[in-house]
Amino acid sequence: MATKTANGKLATTPDGLEYRPSHEGLPPRSIAPSKLARTLTLVVLGFVALYFILPIIWVIFASSKTKGGLLSSFGFWFGDDIAWGANWNALMAWTQNLFPRWVLNSIFYSTVSAIVGTLLSVAAGYAMAKFQFPGRNAMLGIVMTGLLMPVALLTVPMYLLFSQLGITNTIWSILIPCIVSPFGVFLGNVYAASSVPTELLEAARIDGAGEARIFFTMVLRLLAPAMVTIFLFIFVATWNNFLLPLMMISSAELKPVTLGLYGMMSYFDPNRGAVMLGALLGVLPLIVLFLLLQRFWQAGLAAGAVKG
Repeated sequence: MATKTANGKLATTPDGLEYRPSHEGLPPRSIAPSKLARTLTLVVLGFVALYFILPIIWVIFASSKTKGGLLSSFGFWFGDDIAWGANWNALMAWTQNLFPRWVLNSIFYSTVSAIVGTLLSVAAGYAMAKFQFPGRNAMLGIVMTGLLMPVALLTVPMYLLFSQLGITNTIWSILIPCIVSPFGVFLGNVYAASSVPTELLEAARIDGAGEARIFFTMVLRLLAPAMVTIFLFIFVATWNNFLLPLMMISSAELKPVTLGLYGMMSYFDPNRGAVMLGALLGVLPLIVLFLLLQRFWQAGLAAGAVKG
């Protein structure tokens, strides 16, 4: 590759082409987007960022206002009086001090479902990607069909089944449906097919390693990026699930935070400031989780894009 000459001018190749190095931090000039394209991209991304950030900012301001202050003050700023303390007292009074338990219930449901669902998803995806058995293609087709099936469509049949089994109004009525993730199985299958070398598996079997040891000591490490992505999807889906606990749970002690806040809003003339504070506290665990796992999730998406 040609470089600059001693007098600082750009060098030329033997056929007369001038060497023009790319700017530091930018792609090569031949594939670099135009200035207009970069500007439009930044503008679009800015609007997308505002679309997702502004609701959270609004909830922060709204949670500090009284019920009357929500209507009389500007939405994206604090009211005349900061009412976080009063709203918290109203929230605890209306929920009979159960709000912290509802948040803990949501954390429990989402964490257990995400951990167990992630292991089941990558195990099923790995099995369908690396093992030959009758009906493998049919099973993968069923999983793909499950991706198109609305969850709400299955809630009533699951309620009837769980009612006959006698497990409604229990934690199992929430955990069992949430640990099954067709998307997780599909993603685990894609990652296992592209990220787990068959030669590595065969070498481990020749060395005498059993299938369980291969899966837990080798495959799970190779599928770590996919596992983070599946974990986040199942966690968020379980946390935001509303119809399932509405059908299954009747005990106040077992409610997740989404169902608890719905009950507060369905009450005649609710304290909306307290509801906004509950919504803010209810979404904080998701924000913290995404911030903690963001770099692992981005690495997993990048690895999937390169290997896919």
